[in-house]
Amino acid sequence: MNKKLHTSARLLLGLGFIIFGLNGFLQFMPNPPMTPEAGALLGAFAKTGYFFPMIKIIELIVGALLLANLFAPLAAVLITPILVGITTIHLFLNPAGLPMMIFLHILHGIVAFGYKNYYNGLSTKKAELN
Repeated sequence: MNKKLHTSARLLLGLGFIIFGLNGFLQFMPNPPMTPEAGALLGAFAKTGYFFPMIKIIELIVGALLLANLFAPLAAVLITPILVGITTIHLFLNPAGLPMMIFLHILHGIVAFGYKNYYNGLSTKKAELN
């Protein structure tokens, strides 16, 4: 893999998660318009009181790890379910945000593929205790 491409993707993805994570707490960017269905789902998530802060803290941690290139393969794994969840909401309830999510998935794919050798142990069919 091209090192410059991988580094650029890692830094862009990390910066994106820092910005989105901070925005969850500081609200410096307005929320994009959404469909009533997406608003209802996100409103229910917000009512829990813990869901969005948890997601935003994970985004901040992952963003910082990617920017610092510390535990970056782990950071790429940690953010995967959040990316898939947000993409699913856009795919089924709020398609306007899909282009941004596709871009983030491309960046994530480049980053994760660059670390593919670090994931070899995760695909062990039958693991044994040490």
